[in-house]
Amino acid sequence: MKKLYTFLLIFTVFQTNAQRWSAEKANAWYAQQPLLVGANFIPSTAINELEMWQAETFDPVTIDRELALAEGLGMNIMRVFLHNIPYETDSEGFIKRINEFLNIADKHHIKIMFVLYDSCWNDDPKAGKQMQPVVGKHNSGWARCPGTKMLFDSRTWGKLEAYTKGIIGAFAQDKRVLVWDIFNEPSNSGYMDAVMPLLKKSFEWAKQANPSQPITSGWWHDHPMSNEFMLNNSDIITFHNYSSPENLEKQIKELQENHKRPLICTEYMARKHKSTFETCLPVFAKYKVGAINWGLVKGKTNTIYAWDEPIPSGEEPKLWFHDIFRPDGSIYKQSEIDAIKMVTKK
Repeated sequence: MKKLYTFLLIFTVFQTNAQRWSAEKANAWYAQQPLLVGANFIPSTAINELEMWQAETFDPVTIDRELALAEGLGMNIMRVFLHNIPYETDSEGFIKRINEFLNIADKHHIKIMFVLYDSCWNDDPKAGKQMQPVVGKHNSGWARCPGTKMLFDSRTWGKLEAYTKGIIGAFAQDKRVLVWDIFNEPSNSGYMDAVMPLLKKSFEWAKQANPSQPITSGWWHDHPMSNEFMLNNSDIITFHNYSSPENLEKQIKELQENHKRPLICTEYMARKHKSTFETCLPVFAKYKVGAINWGLVKGKTNTIYAWDEPIPSGEEPKLWFHDIFRPDGSIYKQSEIDAIKMVTKK
C-alpha cells in the first residue's frame, strides 16, 4: 500500500494538466510566429516589478521610449515580470496599467510574454516605496513573487489564485499577449522541492483561466522534480542558457529531440560566460528557437554588473554583463547591434 501511495503521489505531481496543448497544436501555433527575438524588459527607472507596476511609479513615458529602442533593433517580443502585490492592493488599477503597457508595446509591434511568479533575489516583498539600488550590485532590489511567507502558507493561496486567474482571465483572448510564463526559476533561492505545491497549483489556476495563449515554465538548472513537472505540463518548452554557443546548440538539440515542441530560450546573454549576441543568435536562428536575452536598457536593476561581482564604487565595468543600451539611447557595442539586426532582418 505504501508503494502504491508513493506512485500515485509522484504521478499526481508530474501529470496534473489534462488540458495541456497537444504537440500538434503547439507546433501549429508556432508555425504562425516569426522568429521571436527580444529581451527581458523592465524600464530603466524601476528597480523591480513593484516599482514598474505600482501606480505611483508606473512610467509609460520611459516604457514608450525604451520599447522604441527595441523596435529599432527589430525585436518582436518582450518578457515582462508581474507581481501579486499590485493585484492585491489595486486589481482594477493594475489591469488598467497592464492594458496601457500592452498598448505601448503594440504600437511598437512587440508581443508580450508575461511572468506571474518568480523565486529569485529578495524575499519578503512589500507594497509601497521600494529601496534604492545598492551601488554596483546586480539586481539588488528585485523582489520574489510571492516570497517565502506565502509560499509556505497555503492558507494565503486564495490571494494567489485570484491574482493568477484575474490577470490571465483579463487578457486570455488578447492577441497582444503571446505566452504566459507561469513561474520563473521556481526552485531558486534554495526552495528546491518545497516549491512544488505552489508550482503545481499555479499551473492549475492558469489552465482554469482558459487562455488562448500557451502556458509554460522554463528549465533553468538540474532540479529533477520541478524540471520534469514543467517539461511535462508546459504547452511550449522554454529554458534558460547563459553558456557558450556550443552548449546552447547541444541543449537545443536535446530539447527538440526529447519533446517535439516549440522552443523559446527566455534568458540568455551573459558576456563573461561567452553567451553573446554575435555567437548565440545564429544558433537560435538555425533551429528557429525564440531568443529572449536578459536586459534592454541599463538602469536601476544594475544588471550591467555580474551576478557575483559587485563593484562598490559604482564604476561601469569594462565588460557589461547584461543590457544593450544606456538610458540616453546610446549603445554599448555596435557589433552586437549589427548581430541582432542581421537576424531580425532590420
